[in-house]
Amino acid sequence: MDFVAGAIGGVCGVAVGYPLDTVKVKIQTEPKYRGIWHCVWDTYRQERVRGFYRGLSLPVCTVSLVSSVSFGTYHHCLANICRFRYGSPEAKPAKPDITLSGFASGLVRVFLTSPTEVAKVRLQTQTQTQQRRPSASWPSAAPPMCPVPPACSVPGPKYRGPLHCLATVAREEGLRGLYKGSSALLFRDGHSFATYFLSYAILCEQLTPTGHSQPDVLGVLVAGGCAGVLAWTVATPMDVIKSRLQADGQGQQRYRGLLHCVVTSVREEGPRVLFKGLTLNCCRAFPVNMVVFVAYEAVLRLIRGLST
Repeated sequence: MDFVAGAIGGVCGVAVGYPLDTVKVKIQTEPKYRGIWHCVWDTYRQERVRGFYRGLSLPVCTVSLVSSVSFGTYHHCLANICRFRYGSPEAKPAKPDITLSGFASGLVRVFLTSPTEVAKVRLQTQTQTQQRRPSASWPSAAPPMCPVPPACSVPGPKYRGPLHCLATVAREEGLRGLYKGSSALLFRDGHSFATYFLSYAILCEQLTPTGHSQPDVLGVLVAGGCAGVLAWTVATPMDVIKSRLQADGQGQQRYRGLLHCVVTSVREEGPRVLFKGLTLNCCRAFPVNMVVFVAYEAVLRLIRGLST
């Protein structure tokens, strides 16, 4: 039940949050942007609405699996910990049990998400180049009897789509290219998912009315949104480094690894660089995780109702 509910909740979350995720990645990887609205306007001016959804198809296809594994791993670990410590998987877990299960959930998802994150970041940071048109004075500059030279053109985008991006990265950079930035991803997801599930459990407990075992829909909305904001607050520094490492394959490579990327980024842009996109992450996390947890809880209740 947890695997199915997690899959549906994850798809709903992606549908809500992807445009803001694109803006977040661009701000983190391209120093030219002065802020959120500058990035939004520049993306829209160059690529219109389509630019905000670049690379969407792969996350939509894979997020159901990843979200399913995340929620399923969390509850499977929690049930086993409770069985080991208290003799029953239905026993009420302690906060360290929830934290450990959330941490395990974050670690497991890295092995599934790293290649898709590489493709997503490369596509999001790739700008759509247009063919240059010939200048209006070109024909008159050529002799009357000479054929007009063909228009000069700028090469199109390197990656034509998610699958082409994955194939190109694998061919040019090998398996290591597909798992570029996975060390930062491990640090990001381990700690953020521990925070995510722990804060959700605490908030649900606080928002549950007296005499009830679960919060109402409004309580789930608030708990899910706040859990997402707290998780991304913890995750943002490593998310910045992860995005930079994964984007660092288009042209000459700047970073030799996780530590070198951290040191170089802080030296060139100051400590504030580690919190680039934090405001956007929090603005995106609240509605996305409201939807994720409401869909997750609704599907769980539906399945339980059908099975009884």
